[in-house]
Amino acid sequence: MGSYPSLQGLRVVLVETSHPGNIGAVARAIKNMGVTELVLVRPEAFPHEKAFARSAGASDLLDGARVVETLDEAIADCVEVIGASARSRTLTWPVLNPRDCAQQVCARLEAGPVALVFGREDNGLSNEELQRCHYHVQIPSNPDFSSLNLAMAVQVMTYEMRMHTLFSGESAAEGWASTHDPSQAGWEERAATVQETEHFLEHLERTLITTGFHNPERPRQLMVRMRRLFQRAHPDQMEINILRGILTSVDRLAEKPGSDRDRGANV
Repeated sequence: MGSYPSLQGLRVVLVETSHPGNIGAVARAIKNMGVTELVLVRPEAFPHEKAFARSAGASDLLDGARVVETLDEAIADCVEVIGASARSRTLTWPVLNPRDCAQQVCARLEAGPVALVFGREDNGLSNEELQRCHYHVQIPSNPDFSSLNLAMAVQVMTYEMRMHTLFSGESAAEGWASTHDPSQAGWEERAATVQETEHFLEHLERTLITTGFHNPERPRQLMVRMRRLFQRAHPDQMEINILRGILTSVDRLAEKPGSDRDRGANV
């Protein structure tokens, strides 16, 4: 596995958070996603024991959190600022969905710090604060119940950032991409060859004939369906060997005198 994908330079900014527990929950959420920089603009109560209690092991982020008086202080050195907003604005502003936002942010991190700004629990960011942002981002929640807890909103956004770093570019090449089957890097066994799969399917057909399950004179597309099943499964070499071992054990049982087949059972 490659080195841990970095979101170095991504800054989560919370504006006038009223509940210290939410600050702790945000610290936990962003640490889960590999984000380490937290800036608080005029929090109502911080530091606070409730924040540390809710952080669930992310107290180091709270210890390192920077507290400032204005949003301008929080974003002064950033090359890009993105504000989270669920409200429609009378003045059209560039709006991103979380996935496109992740792509935008990760591209801009190469140039310098990027701030992801979240507003107050009750009414979010003001119009003036949103106008300090290059982009707005909206989480496409249920329009009939669109309110998200602050930490949940932060988790959704930073999750998308992490997913983008994990499954694109060098990180994917280093083994962070999804591993679905033996054709991909990171699988512990090599993929079964066409020849190995064919030998297994031939063995399967012989066994099914032996047990009486398959009548080659009335095939009913059984083996075609079996082929489709196992080709879709992309078994690896070890899995093919295990399956053939199971078939061999069935063959031995079917050949024994007094077996169900010898007694005329309809297998």
